[in-house]
Amino acid sequence: MSQAGPVGRYVREHFKHFNAAALVDAADAWRAHVHAGGRMMVTLAGAMSTARLGRSLAPLIREGWVHAISTTGANLEEDLFQLLAGPAYERLPHYRDLTKADEAALLARGMNRVTDTAIPEEEALRPLEQRLLAAWQALEAAGERRFPHEVLYDLIRSGVLDGEYQRDPEESWLVAAAAADLPVVTPGWEDSTTGNMYAAAFLRGDLKNTGTIKGGIEAMVDLAGWYTQTSREAPVGMFQIGGGIAGDFPICVVPMLNQDVGRDVPTWSYFAQISDSTTSYGSYSGAVPNEKITWGKLTPEAPSFVIESDATIVAPLVFALVRGV
Repeated sequence: MSQAGPVGRYVREHFKHFNAAALVDAADAWRAHVHAGGRMMVTLAGAMSTARLGRSLAPLIREGWVHAISTTGANLEEDLFQLLAGPAYERLPHYRDLTKADEAALLARGMNRVTDTAIPEEEALRPLEQRLLAAWQALEAAGERRFPHEVLYDLIRSGVLDGEYQRDPEESWLVAAAAADLPVVTPGWEDSTTGNMYAAAFLRGDLKNTGTIKGGIEAMVDLAGWYTQTSREAPVGMFQIGGGIAGDFPICVVPMLNQDVGRDVPTWSYFAQISDSTTSYGSYSGAVPNEKITWGKLTPEAPSFVIESDATIVAPLVFALVRGV
């Protein structure tokens, strides 16, 4: 499958074996899957938005290669934090040399470290918290309920943030997803900064109940409806970045529907994972595709790949190959 772009030409010339070859095979199978009418879910674990993956994921969404997202709450919010305060972030290239005193000094300055990146508390977190609190209170007053991503979609679409962007919104996967009205699943949103803000607002008395934002069980029920309807129309694949709940949660929808509900839905028709987890350590996040066959998530015929590498390096290359650039 030829690629006209410089990235594709370089990768095909040099990525011949091992994880490099798996990268190319996974991208080619993704293209074939969508060209045949299939749909693709991308799952975001780890600190992908902190790594500014939106720069390569957003155009993939805009071009129609992605049809749903499953993401941690951290990646959901961090994409927007970057838009609002990216230039105020600090890069710490020698983060491995930081002492405990250095870390305490970062805390004193309100800089929250994620590996080599320090996120500014006041510039990134607090302005969005004020917008979110107003949105949550308005929903509560109206007796309405939303999923976490729907609140952010509403903020983006309203235009109230437009004058506050400090980075190009073309770099934001969340802005691209909102424009495409992409289905988003955010399992475990409570384990995120904005989830903590929501709980804090309730504890302060700024919110009267905790049910305005829909939770994980409702997310699974909503996902079940999306998967049932979508899989009737087209085969559905999953490209999983990292492990954890962002990938483990949505892939379980198939055996749940077939074994627990009694529906007859197709299994996932494509699966690829970028992983640095070693299976011999007993990590579920590192489970190879063959193991997923035993759980009724995949069939032996489904194209499946594992790329054991750094997702911040690999994912943009896969995305470029899929796009043909």
